[in-house]
Amino acid sequence: MKTAPIPANEAQRLATLRKLHILDTGPEERFDAIVDFAASEFDVPIALVSLVDQDRQWFKANVGLPVPQAPRDISFCGHAIQNRELFVVEDALNDERFCDNPLVTDNPHVRFYAGAPLRMKDGTVAGTLCLIASRARRFGPDEQKMLRTLRDLVEDELQAPRH
Repeated sequence: MKTAPIPANEAQRLATLRKLHILDTGPEERFDAIVDFAASEFDVPIALVSLVDQDRQWFKANVGLPVPQAPRDISFCGHAIQNRELFVVEDALNDERFCDNPLVTDNPHVRFYAGAPLRMKDGTVAGTLCLIASRARRFGPDEQKMLRTLRDLVEDELQAPRH
């Protein structure tokens, strides 16, 4: 397993994440609706709005996982936030970064991961909108376009004034 490197702008990224005032807040229909739609539309058992904090990834919205967070050091999202565009692993068993990852070898038996980085106005990445499945699969251009569109909605909601 390869742990994701820490982004060069990590201090700024974490400061921006904290300024959102969203970590450890309760469920919100505006985020839940997006992950519900994503899980259904992409036919995956797990869809998340995952915010990557210093030592954890915390799930603002969560379909399919019975936990509110996971360690950052084993997360796929930690790798995804390194990118400006989609991060797709079509078969984790055939990827040297993940083949021995406990999320692959044990529950939830991740084989497929697609993460769309959530870019903030200052250019940092707060986390991902991600899709996870326990079977390998292809992720074509139309699916990529749809995930980007849903990602744009999550970015807008994250940066919208909170009530």
